[in-house]
Amino acid sequence: MNFIDITDTHVPELNIYHQFRDNAFTADNSFVADSPKVVNLLLETDITVRSILATQEYYDTYEHLIKKKNIPQLFVASKALMQEIVGHKIHHNVMMHGTRPQHTTLDRLDDQIIMLDEISSTQNIGSIARSAAAIGINSYLLPIHGPHPYSRRALRVSMGHISMLKTHQYDNIEDTLLTLKENGYRIYAAEVTDDSTPLASVKVVDKWVLLMGHEGTGLSKEILAICDEVVTIEMMQGVKSFNVGVAASIMMYQFKHKAN
Repeated sequence: MNFIDITDTHVPELNIYHQFRDNAFTADNSFVADSPKVVNLLLETDITVRSILATQEYYDTYEHLIKKKNIPQLFVASKALMQEIVGHKIHHNVMMHGTRPQHTTLDRLDDQIIMLDEISSTQNIGSIARSAAAIGINSYLLPIHGPHPYSRRALRVSMGHISMLKTHQYDNIEDTLLTLKENGYRIYAAEVTDDSTPLASVKVVDKWVLLMGHEGTGLSKEILAICDEVVTIEMMQGVKSFNVGVAASIMMYQFKHKAN
């Protein structure tokens, strides 16, 4: 294996580990993952790995995983040196630089889709991805102008399970919803309205999209008008809503097990 002991923390090959804002990754479609659980899961996938930055202990422990991949650069550093490179304290001993996988076209998504509109929290994007993977809903639709599903925090919160999903980032939600309807999907919107269907009573068809709205403002009237049905989780009086990640998990589970 091509181990490289770090003597200069500012060589160009390490630049990606110095900068963690999403715009630092956009130009060359990169991402950075951290922690053994996340990195090890990604090493089991077809994702292209450009480099790993880790302690010798990590390499010794997970040599069997690393040997499976053709990784050009394996940087070796102490944990203290890793912290110097990233600029803050870390609680793990490995980071990975990879290439974001190409998104899946709409016509190649599965019959069951979780879709987000204007979700602003990277943590929620990761949480919903992890729940979707666990429940067995394998297609994930997100807006292109929001946080990327392969951003470092989303990857970490999803525990790397975003890699199990087919992802598609759309530009225009109205056009995307209309295309999905043309492709035979029934669009269910998660929202509280006067005429919404209680989750316990909803009739779920085989081919569906579950659309979740913004954490604070939900879904607009214009978007709701395009959807086929609005569904609400029944709640106790005085409680207005769930966190969107929790709501998505509850609804995905119900939809998965209620489909005809």
